[in-house]
Amino acid sequence: MFDTLKMKLHQKKQYIPDIKNAPMRSQFRGLPVLNNSNCDKCGLCKGVCPTGALNINPLSIDLAKCTLCGACKNVCKNGAISFSNYYKLGADKKEKLVVVEGIDEETYHKRAIEARKEIYSIFNRSLKFRQVSAGGCNGCEMELNAAGNANFDMGRFGIDFVASPRHADGIVITGPISKNMAYALEDCYKSTPEPRIVVLCGACALSGGVFQDSTEINREFLDKYKVDLYIPGCPTHPLTFINAVLDFIRKK
Repeated sequence: MFDTLKMKLHQKKQYIPDIKNAPMRSQFRGLPVLNNSNCDKCGLCKGVCPTGALNINPLSIDLAKCTLCGACKNVCKNGAISFSNYYKLGADKKEKLVVVEGIDEETYHKRAIEARKEIYSIFNRSLKFRQVSAGGCNGCEMELNAAGNANFDMGRFGIDFVASPRHADGIVITGPISKNMAYALEDCYKSTPEPRIVVLCGACALSGGVFQDSTEINREFLDKYKVDLYIPGCPTHPLTFINAVLDFIRKK
């Protein structure tokens, strides 16, 4: 017992006390920062983008497609493209994920997710998700698993993943939605009690990512059902996921 107490005294708090203002390491690639005046429209950045997330006229990056690989920044000779380490990237509408010049951290966060009274009234104290890996590489899945560890501890906010869709308030989809998973995904969605939330997590889920042109994906599910939350990343960082969900279910 004394060894346990000594260890707790040495380690102090293992969890992040203030999850909404948690520091992020400087190497993390988050919100793009664009400077149109430095762009000479050479097209090199667009050419190296593996997912077609970048446009040059005007300069913009679609976070629904962006894998945050940094290839565009590396080939830009004029410094028109850079990335901050800002991680609150979730949005409630897909069009809000398009970043253009002039969108800084405050502007992005202010417009990204609008709190809705009915969401708060139903889900503010508890939110249970069934996570569906619809052909993912396990990158986003591993990060979502980490969101519940002792460091990020999203369970303290009442947010958890459950084993059955019948115990869930919504589903979190990762992966590009392969043909093999299309039926299982829809079955999982229909097995979740109403009202239910649909969250897309990671570039593959948001747009197909690097697999968007594959003949082995079937994204008809997204044409049938409303998506409530889009959370970018490749993979999505736990802080990105937790903050997006908290913004979605809590009063401002």
